[in-house]
Amino acid sequence: MSNRPKIAIIDPNTLSVIGLKQILQNVIPIMTVDSFGSFSELESSQPDAYFHYFVAMSIVLEHKDFFLARQRKTIVLTLSLDTTSPLSDFYSLCINVPEKQLVRSILALQQHAHGHGKNMPPMPDIINRKILSDREIEVMSLIVQGYINKEIAEQLNIGLATVITHRKNIMDKLGFKSVSALTIYAVMHGYVDINKI
Repeated sequence: MSNRPKIAIIDPNTLSVIGLKQILQNVIPIMTVDSFGSFSELESSQPDAYFHYFVAMSIVLEHKDFFLARQRKTIVLTLSLDTTSPLSDFYSLCINVPEKQLVRSILALQQHAHGHGKNMPPMPDIINRKILSDREIEVMSLIVQGYINKEIAEQLNIGLATVITHRKNIMDKLGFKSVSALTIYAVMHGYVDINKI
């Protein structure tokens, strides 16, 4: 699997790296995500082998020439939505936001940068297979749009217990533990428009 495209996260904040790596692996499962705590670690690991760099702002500022030369591949991790930053030439991703918002930003970035996935290598077959029933897809779509069980039951004209059963089956079939993972799956497979989440 060494021919899989690779993404690098360069950030000294270990917790930030772990969280971002998990989300990126859910959003772009065909990618290998490597993490580095410093620029020198990246430099010693064939830095030009990476498809994208997700980089802490402090590291980009210290090594601006390197990242400017790779501007299209660089996404700066910021802590605020300030657009007047010294790095306004780069794509940026505010990581100091609720999980749902961060997932939405990464999905939007992925869709924008890769022409709705057209520029990405093909997904493995298992990911493309239809795993859920039509009713489960309807329930999943409403879950990721933020509806609660009672509202889903009313909207689909089914019992509350049925919604709970569908919800459990969806999570079991897909092997997910969080609504964020479900949201990523639903958007990536075209079941939900990113603007509805």
